[in-house]
Amino acid sequence: MTFHYDINRSWSDRFLPQIKGIVGCHLLEAAPALLDMQHATDLLMLDARDMRIAARVRRPGYADRFPYQFTIRSRAASGAETELSKIVNGKGDWLFYGHANTSQTAIESWYLIDLNAFRAGLIRRGAQGLSWGNKCNADGTRFTWFDIRSFPDDPPLVVARSGYD
Repeated sequence: MTFHYDINRSWSDRFLPQIKGIVGCHLLEAAPALLDMQHATDLLMLDARDMRIAARVRRPGYADRFPYQFTIRSRAASGAETELSKIVNGKGDWLFYGHANTSQTAIESWYLIDLNAFRAGLIRRGAQGLSWGNKCNADGTRFTWFDIRSFPDDPPLVVARSGYD
């Protein structure tokens, strides 16, 4: 692991309890009365299989400047496989994409993105039909940004959202 990874991971991990609270409410639903009465079941998972959820939290200042964009690392200075490569190759189910508040103590706004819909949008619209671009950092890392509004409506890209309108 690199020094930058450790610093960035430590910074973003502080938001995991809040991310769990946000994402969790979208994975559970109230059980029907029959299951409650006969099987001691109050809540059901929406999907009975593992859900693989990527989480990315941006530092303050980006939510207002780029309210409809989300970024995915597309090149690492180390040459390691990137999140974009993993996602395009079928890894992950959802992406939690949030923005830290100015005090960096909480998430001020977020999207929950269906990665199957993301992959479908890439297939259906391709690079020419989506609004996207690259942002290179001085350390050799590159992020590819995508505009949520450029994706097809079906299947819906955004599972849930908060704080953008």
